[in-house]
Amino acid sequence: MISENPTCYYLRWVRFERFVLLVFAGACTHAHAPPVGPGDKIKLVTMPAESDAFPAIAKAATTAIANAKLAGVDESVPSKVSMEVVQLSIECVDASASCYEAAAKSLAANKLLFASIENDGKKPKISITVFDAATRSPRTKERTYDSEAAAIAGVDALVTEATR
Repeated sequence: MISENPTCYYLRWVRFERFVLLVFAGACTHAHAPPVGPGDKIKLVTMPAESDAFPAIAKAATTAIANAKLAGVDESVPSKVSMEVVQLSIECVDASASCYEAAAKSLAANKLLFASIENDGKKPKISITVFDAATRSPRTKERTYDSEAAAIAGVDALVTEATR
């Protein structure tokens, strides 16, 4: 029988402990969005609006959002799906910074621009939201209009106000 040198056994055990420690330390770290450096591009994803009650307003809002300009944005990319669809796909449907952050991450975006259209009684209520993933801050402007025609006419100004 070959006996093993106790010093070699000890060194092997120390190496194993270090390996386990590194594995556990690596497993405890959390992936965060990388900080935006001077050479990184800021990507805005614009999302189409949806509304069964007000489809014409949704179309006007989608056009206004697609044409919006935000300061500091290098690249603007239109999404093929609405914020609601993205939120369903990531299983996070709250109107919260954490859900918006998860949506931005799933779209590889630094900023999101989207609308929601609700029926406030019989009046349309439009909310335009700009979400900045770096600051985790949503900025929302909303307005209730007297009629569908007034909402269609006013959605461009609301998007401009939200994106200032």
